Amino acid sequence: MSGARGLSLLSGGLDSQLAVRVLQRAGAEMEAVCFETPFFSSAAARKAAAALGVPLTVVDFTDDEIALVENPPHGFGGAMNPCIDCHTTMIRRAGEIMAERGFDFVSTGEVMGQRPMSQNKQALGVVEKGSGLKGRLIRPLSALLLDPTIPEQEGLVDRSKLLDIHGRCRERQIALAAEFGIVEYPSPAGGCKLTEEGYGRKLKDLMNHEGLRTRRLVELLNLARRFRLPSGTGVILGRDKGENTVLRGETAVGTVLAPVNCPGPTALVPEMKSPGDVALVAEMVAAYSKCDRLEGDVKVKVVPKGAQDGAGEETVSPARPYDRTKFMEWQIC
Repeated sequence: MSGARGLSLLSGGLDSQLAVRVLQRAGAEMEAVCFETPFFSSAAARKAAAALGVPLTVVDFTDDEIALVENPPHGFGGAMNPCIDCHTTMIRRAGEIMAERGFDFVSTGEVMGQRPMSQNKQALGVVEKGSGLKGRLIRPLSALLLDPTIPEQEGLVDRSKLLDIHGRCRERQIALAAEFGIVEYPSPAGGCKLTEEGYGRKLKDLMNHEGLRTRRLVELLNLARRFRLPSGTGVILGRDKGENTVLRGETAVGTVLAPVNCPGPTALVPEMKSPGDVALVAEMVAAYSKCDRLEGDVKVKVVPKGAQDGAGEETVSPARPYDRTKFMEWQIC
């Protein structure tokens, strides 16, 4: 046994943490890599790496993920989640780092049979082949159910210390966590916005209209209500003070409308499809404002897309009555 160096994909979940510890026990020196996008955070991985005491490389994966959402070779899961292609691409990117830095292998926390669609034996083979890491990809939690990898065959990793976990039951992982002293890990469900049905509706709507190439619009999918007007104009409408504050600062990506004489939501419109939509969005802002005690009409400030130093601003006053029900049928999420 000598000097095996491995790079493990680390999400911060229990399985990915166990993979690091099992490989260390099998004689490898481990580092970790994680990926972040507007769809999933690196926070759990950063916390886990600190607890495990392993160096962590964080990779911006946004462009890769957007390309996969636009064209997933193996299709989507239950929502807008191209899981097989996403995982394949992450492993391929990790393989590039492996080659650059002289690691002997890449590892993951995958468990055969844990996810029926993306972690069955066929899917695991598809990922390995697509990643270009055949023979250099170790799944230590299920390694004894798979063919030996090159580092195992060469004696760099002690195969007898690897595991044969299979299926969705997590009793063995929980017992291992106690053995290794791993006490903090998130629930196995969640973590990726692409698996959420409501988020998927917003994402698909953006992709079909404004597109996914304006990164800030993709980042803003994490907040606010969404509407699509009959003309095709999209409206991002704040739900609380925090969201309104964010949207007021987004004139670089759209027209901003906000009430000036009563509390109410800020609206961001990436692209006005019809000249009449300015008045319609101003009416929406008024309809969702708290104007019951206001005498007179709600005044709405309109700041054009790209405006600087107040250039082009105007104030409009949609006439009462304000009825939000007319807008509900245009709400996406």
